[in-house]
Amino acid sequence: MARTVAVTGATGFIGSHVVGRLGRAGWQVRILTRRVPANAAFADVSVEAVIGTLEDRAAVAHLVEGADAIVHAAGRIKARSHAEFFAANATGTRLLVEAAIAAGNRPRFVLLSSLAARQPQISDYAASKLAAEGELTRLDDDLPWSILRPPAVYGPGDRETLAFFRALRMGLAIRPPGKARLSLLHVGDLAAAVAATLAAPAPLPGALELDDGHGGYGWDEMIGVAARHLGVRPLRLPVPGLLLKGVAHLNDALHRATGEPAMLTPGKVREMLHPDWTARDGAVTAATGWRPQVGLDQGFAETVAWYRQQQWL
Repeated sequence: MARTVAVTGATGFIGSHVVGRLGRAGWQVRILTRRVPANAAFADVSVEAVIGTLEDRAAVAHLVEGADAIVHAAGRIKARSHAEFFAANATGTRLLVEAAIAAGNRPRFVLLSSLAARQPQISDYAASKLAAEGELTRLDDDLPWSILRPPAVYGPGDRETLAFFRALRMGLAIRPPGKARLSLLHVGDLAAAVAATLAAPAPLPGALELDDGHGGYGWDEMIGVAARHLGVRPLRLPVPGLLLKGVAHLNDALHRATGEPAMLTPGKVREMLHPDWTARDGAVTAATGWRPQVGLDQGFAETVAWYRQQQWL
């Protein structure tokens, strides 16, 4: 009999890849969604849809009922305020954890956090992701859990990285100052890490960092690889930190006036300017044998090809 895994955030960029990977691995996948997803979203797997949100206690109870495992991939990467980040990322996690405990059968719980949680003072997003981890770990006697901290995740379907590729296609490479390095991870490799974590004989302890095995990239390296696959020679434009911060404040104010959350905010700029977002943890590989399969060159090539196929570029 197939095991059941409950997945939140299943219709999002990362969540949809996780659902596909788990479905192909033999899991019966149950998802929480605001509306029944189009068949094309999960063309190669069968899913059971529970209609509702994390604030809907009845829907969440139905989602986790009888589940052998839970993957919490839902969360906000942009919000209008500190409170909105915490409501989605921290409170949402608490409500799901409480429902999982109430279900009574101790499902394996995997939380998709973020490498940003390592520096919670930098932004409301980072602080909310660390708070989400705390909602799970403070109840460590009630649930078997694992926390995965991916770095920046990219790949087919990602709308946030799209802006980077679009700017390059137009011949402009905006480069933050300094020699910052950041880890990257292809979304397919992240989905494989989730599947490997669930398949491990026991929960993997601690907050586990992931990357593609390269040890991080500088901005010039990322720009060069992406530009080559786009077939462009962009103008590399170093942007001073003060200018980035000023633009972020203006952008944030404009979005607040419209009521829409902004991606480029002062907190996001502080994240961009942080010198070290490289993952340092090989525990997932050591415990499960998982190894990333997609390097930057292949990953950017696939991503550009997908964007073009979808006419996003």
